[in-house]
Amino acid sequence: MDKLNVGIIGTGLAFSRLHYPAYQELFDKFEIVALCDPEPEKTRPWGEQLGLGGNNIYTDYRSMLWRGDINVFDIMVPIEHNYRVTEDVARAIAHQPGRAIICEKPLATNYEQARVHAELPRRYGVPIMIAENYRYSEETNIIRDLVRQKKIGDSVYFIHNRVICFPEDMLKNEFARKEWRQHPVFAGGVIMDTGVHDVAALRHIFGAIDKLQSFGVPHHDDFAPYAVINVNMRFKSGITGQFSFYSAGKEMQRPLIGLRIFGTAGMIYLEERDCGTINISYNDGRTEQIHYRPQRGYYNELLNIYNAIAGREIISVTPEMEYGDAKTILDMLRSAKDGSTIAVDNTGNYIPAYHPAYQPQFEFHPVNWH
Repeated sequence: MDKLNVGIIGTGLAFSRLHYPAYQELFDKFEIVALCDPEPEKTRPWGEQLGLGGNNIYTDYRSMLWRGDINVFDIMVPIEHNYRVTEDVARAIAHQPGRAIICEKPLATNYEQARVHAELPRRYGVPIMIAENYRYSEETNIIRDLVRQKKIGDSVYFIHNRVICFPEDMLKNEFARKEWRQHPVFAGGVIMDTGVHDVAALRHIFGAIDKLQSFGVPHHDDFAPYAVINVNMRFKSGITGQFSFYSAGKEMQRPLIGLRIFGTAGMIYLEERDCGTINISYNDGRTEQIHYRPQRGYYNELLNIYNAIAGREIISVTPEMEYGDAKTILDMLRSAKDGSTIAVDNTGNYIPAYHPAYQPQFEFHPVNWH
């Protein structure tokens, strides 16, 4: 299969720091042929760098949807626009073989939009991949396999502690500096924007969540309704655990708490996702270290969409799957607000993509582009 032509919608930090480096690495499989951003000062230097003429640069994404030469639309817009833009693109390319959409996480800002977004692939006959890089990262997949293979016996419970300092990050040239993140119009703020990654990883490792109950410490900053949220979880597999997300402080002591999974024969420990090492300690005193390459999720997700369009594999992270991740965050916020215990994956039909019983929404067939 020849290169796939890509149209970029949104040329902010997600494009420049996350997606574009992966496109560079996969230069033999993708070619960026069009750019769109409402701020021309962002697209102008990218157009020069990529050698794109003015007729390939847009300020309104709707003007580029009718181009027949774009195989993949990669959407990287503020969270509150994810659903609307994705539906517009899906409608424009409905039932056209060999065309697909990549949408950043989370897929929507509320229950209703998230549920409808999950139905977009079936409604319009368009394959959609959600760019949830934690589900594509090496460390998450290694840990998932260790749990499935009972490397530490039966997994009993876990602790996952995530600490960031959003107020400090707002002063740096980072994602937190964006006005729409500091004063979000979507539920949960940074808990939704960042915490959804951790939730996705936990659901990827352990599967469907049965119930959860949350407690939060409110604060008056706009970036999140709670300084910290603590969540007790029970998965349908029987494993229980606690997820804590602290958005306004620091964890100063090393090693970090990180992710710790306790089993009947030992323990799995990941300090943080960039450390490059998964530690296994066995009850008989043995230890083991598994090394991985950090930050490979962006590369792996692009490779997945390429191979899916080529008919070699299925899309691993669909809107239907990401709906469960976003719903979990919304359930956490609702529980923290009213103190309720909430059934999360209550449909009973959540099956991870790696499960033998998983049925993909689309069967791709090889496509050659000339």
